[in-house]
Amino acid sequence: MDAEEKVARLVSADAVLVLRCQANDIEAFDEIVTLYKDGIYNYIWRMVSSREDAEDLAQDVFVRAYGAIKTFRRESNLRTWLYRIATNLCVDKYRRRGLEKQLFVPIEQSRKDDDGHSQTLDLPDVSNEPQRIYENAELQMEIQRALMNMPDKLRSALLLFDFEGLSYEEIAETVNCPVGTVKSRIFNARVQLRDMLRPYVDV
Repeated sequence: MDAEEKVARLVSADAVLVLRCQANDIEAFDEIVTLYKDGIYNYIWRMVSSREDAEDLAQDVFVRAYGAIKTFRRESNLRTWLYRIATNLCVDKYRRRGLEKQLFVPIEQSRKDDDGHSQTLDLPDVSNEPQRIYENAELQMEIQRALMNMPDKLRSALLLFDFEGLSYEEIAETVNCPVGTVKSRIFNARVQLRDMLRPYVDV
């Protein structure tokens, strides 16, 4: 089974769970929590760099999801919906603390040729090195520090793609921006992470 088939089956299974929740099946929501609680918690922890805050925010995600599940549109993706709630809660927490960061100017998605015509500029793949490096316990602290020094929008895009395994399209739905912007943010985040880690490891 390829990745697309796995995602399709997951979405289909999620749709059934949502239908059960909307029919007041409490056990169905418990299944949703069981399926996604670890991923949501890990994502939030990497976003806020506080296990205590991550626990509170992860709980808030599912409290909000439970309160809104009746109005959830089943044509949407449950996973991206949950990550959208998590992302918004993280950003709101930074805003309350006055810690919101400005997004770096994204790299250009196109360039002009000699005749002034637009040309597509393919974003080079900087590879999934962050995910591999993160498995090294000795570097976890430095990586987390580097992540926290990124603008929120870059950090969330990188985490959702390289760590949580969401597709470009799912991330675009999660953070409500075009796919091209998602690719740009991921590229910039990878470059920034690599630059910040150079003193600690050859990446």
